Amino acid sequence: MDKNSIIGFVLIAVIMMGFFGYQSRQQAKLQKEQARLDSIAAAEAYEQYKLDSAYRAQHPEAALPEEAAAPVAPAPAQAVYSDSLLNEAALADASYVTLQNEKLEVKFTTRGGQPWSVRVKDYNNYDKSDLYLIPEGKSQLGYVVYAPTAVDTRKFNFRYVPEESSDSTVVMRLPFSGGGYIEQRYTLRKNSYSLNETVSFVGMQNLIPRNVNSIDVDFEADIPRMEKGYKNESQYSRLNYYFPEDNKPANIGNGRDGSKRFDNKIEWFAFQQQFFSAIMRAPGSFSYGEFAIKFAGKDNPENNLMHCAALMRADIPTGSELIQVPFEFYFGPNDYKGLKAYGHAYEKVIPLGGKIIGVFTKYVIIPLFDWLSKFISNFGLIILLMTIFIKIVVLPLAYKSYASSAKMSALKPFIDRINAKYPKQEDAMKKQQETMELYRKAGVNMMGGCLPMLLQMPILWAMFRFFPASIQLRQENFLWAEDLSAYDDVIHWGTSILGMDHISLFALLMALSMFFYSKITMQGQNTGDDPNAKMMRAMSLYMMPIMMFFICNNLSSGLSYYYLLSNLITMLETWIIRKWIVKPEEIVAKVKAAENKPAPKSKWQQRLEEAQKMQRQMEQQKKGRR
Repeated sequence: MDKNSIIGFVLIAVIMMGFFGYQSRQQAKLQKEQARLDSIAAAEAYEQYKLDSAYRAQHPEAALPEEAAAPVAPAPAQAVYSDSLLNEAALADASYVTLQNEKLEVKFTTRGGQPWSVRVKDYNNYDKSDLYLIPEGKSQLGYVVYAPTAVDTRKFNFRYVPEESSDSTVVMRLPFSGGGYIEQRYTLRKNSYSLNETVSFVGMQNLIPRNVNSIDVDFEADIPRMEKGYKNESQYSRLNYYFPEDNKPANIGNGRDGSKRFDNKIEWFAFQQQFFSAIMRAPGSFSYGEFAIKFAGKDNPENNLMHCAALMRADIPTGSELIQVPFEFYFGPNDYKGLKAYGHAYEKVIPLGGKIIGVFTKYVIIPLFDWLSKFISNFGLIILLMTIFIKIVVLPLAYKSYASSAKMSALKPFIDRINAKYPKQEDAMKKQQETMELYRKAGVNMMGGCLPMLLQMPILWAMFRFFPASIQLRQENFLWAEDLSAYDDVIHWGTSILGMDHISLFALLMALSMFFYSKITMQGQNTGDDPNAKMMRAMSLYMMPIMMFFICNNLSSGLSYYYLLSNLITMLETWIIRKWIVKPEEIVAKVKAAENKPAPKSKWQQRLEEAQKMQRQMEQQKKGRR
């Protein structure tokens, strides 16, 4: 490896260490702020507890807050509500009704007036079975209102209203014996993944106390596994929540259990699997949010991926004969263009990187990918053409790096001569100075190798984010890979060894291409007796390919295939530059012609030589004192 590349790797390492250090400091600040908010919330909860205790003392028939938030229980064996119609609804058996369009099939249960299952019709699971974003009975959607006791809609059987229902609308009502009812109206639009709901409280102004100005919304679901690899699927699955004033949603999850609580307005939240999301939005925003996510084990018998829960609060007007609270749901794929069309920033659930990387992905990679998809059905060929296009775009930057490497290779005889001239460690400064003089005569730019490499890092990272999150690659086969969004395990065994239970062929070929590319670039280069250079050489030649293999072995085979193509094209470009553009004999002739001529010194060079001269003087002074 030449010194320019070594400097590049060192700069990259420094930047990454600085980034992670910055992230750690930011995380510490966030944790400190969260602790302060939790303390405030605890104090407010205690005050609310005292108010609830006083209310229950005056109204013994009121339900406990815990009862309102508890999971749906089986229908009681005897009447426990003062309202006869509520008792009847609590004991009634559930029935089911289905809405469907070209994209969704949503089955509802009258128990709670809620969705019972959601099937995404134009997609399948990895095993080719029907894709249920919410399997039957694996979710609970409830609304809790004081009327005047706590009424949790999940505990009651609503009455289906056929005369107001249709092929696109389901209407269910929960009547009260004193007059009034709760209505849940669901509408499924044609050719859409969107389900709209309106929760109405009709004629209940005498039941809902005037000091009650909100309802609790409790939505939880078990999201099943849908993809081939558990590790990759869980790492890209999470719970998002979006604040109206923010540029992108915050989240918890990504393979780790977590919980969060907020007292500010939240527009929507999403239970996001790697390629599909269940999103609930309140057009008027939720006034409170409490979220939790827990991942199931890899081999759990129910084939669950994660359990997501959201306890929200929505404001309602008081004293009105008709109170309507609208909600919107999205049950469908994480397709960037499709989500963006809804206009609520849903597309931001897709992890495309930060500001700079995200801009490149959104305005270059995705449009190019979609444009090629219009004419080509083979996604392996699409990735090849994308790789060629990207390599052409970055070639002006990469050329300096490749040319610098070629010139360094041509200078090997001169480097060997300098190493032989200064074999001792104490002459390292003289050797470095003479080496730099050689580079100046040959026209080698010290920053020619590392700067282009740094400028290409955002592109490499953008592709790293794009491929695992691209639903277009899901279940698309190419060569031996049956799913470009998952790993291509040509060898698989049952026991985990070093965190692996398989070998991905594309990841292995990618690592081998990295090894051979490093081998090619190091040909003709001599590290001399410098132990640091030898260590960097070994790291580039062996450690980097091995590390990249372990990283990509569980990731998208499309990503490994892209890196493989990128390495092969880079080797081809290097060979062309060395063969026809940067000619070693011209470099050698240029150096020999300048051997007896003093090269002009830049200000930076002059300052460096002055610093080296001062260092030598200090070393001589130390020796004189001894």
